[in-house]
Amino acid sequence: MAAAIESSVESQVYLRKDVRRLLRVTEAQLRSWEKQKLVPTALEYGFRDLVALRTLVQLRKNHIPPLQIKRAIHALRRQLKGGENPLTQLKLFAEGKRIRVELDGRKMEAESGQLILDFSHGELTKLLQFKPQEPPPAKRDLRREAEHWFERGLQLEQKAAPAEEVIEAYKKAIELDPRTAGAHVNLGTIYFNARKWADAEQHYKSAIEVDPNYALAHFDLGNLYDERGERALALEHYLQAIRILPSYADAHYNLALLHQGDGQAMKAVHHWTLYLKLDPTSDWSAIARRELSKLRKAAIVGGSRNSQSL
Repeated sequence: MAAAIESSVESQVYLRKDVRRLLRVTEAQLRSWEKQKLVPTALEYGFRDLVALRTLVQLRKNHIPPLQIKRAIHALRRQLKGGENPLTQLKLFAEGKRIRVELDGRKMEAESGQLILDFSHGELTKLLQFKPQEPPPAKRDLRREAEHWFERGLQLEQKAAPAEEVIEAYKKAIELDPRTAGAHVNLGTIYFNARKWADAEQHYKSAIEVDPNYALAHFDLGNLYDERGERALALEHYLQAIRILPSYADAHYNLALLHQGDGQAMKAVHHWTLYLKLDPTSDWSAIARRELSKLRKAAIVGGSRNSQSL
């Protein structure tokens, strides 16, 4: 069963818009990675491309600067000759503010590439195969099965399958591994769209408990509170999302709307301006420019009136 699911997932083609939705990546962020040649420009993606993008998302969630990610990946790519992609071939992860590569339980620097340079041909081959130190077989099998069910849920969403099937897949992933934060977030979004606020809130909070630096979970929870009119809580989680990921354009957009609705024009201008720097060409940018223009005109008119009264 697991092998069949894995084979099906690996052969799946994902549209660009669906990859953005499933991984909660903005168009601006995706274009930035493409411009830096971290991932190829594409309208459709395979499973391995999805793995590469998820690795980038995880590194950014851990506050690793884009330039540092670029240097590390390019250094690894130079050593792994033949066009291999470190994002799909190796296990990259953040440790503090550094990017590491793990092999047989050893942690190695990725950014400088110095340890990679010292590897023999045989060690490079071993690195490409990558067999990390694993947990006990029973626990390892549960994690793998949980991952299969999570990917199954992504696949079903991409195919617009009935919600019941998608929910079942994500719940199975959580049952097998309660620390599957992505499944919690995706379940939360399904319940949010169905306006089942309590269920959505529960899963978003569970994702944050598993991973307090999960910017998307904070953003989605902010959306839920905003929808319920709990503006203070919405503000708290939007701000937390941009503390974790300052380039989170959608969070800046929603913060601008929230501040504008509360009559805090200067704060709204600040976040509209940041949003437009991060996402200047999407359909939403036209709305941002319109609202920013309205606020600036209001400020000019207000200033003129105050001058006349003096």
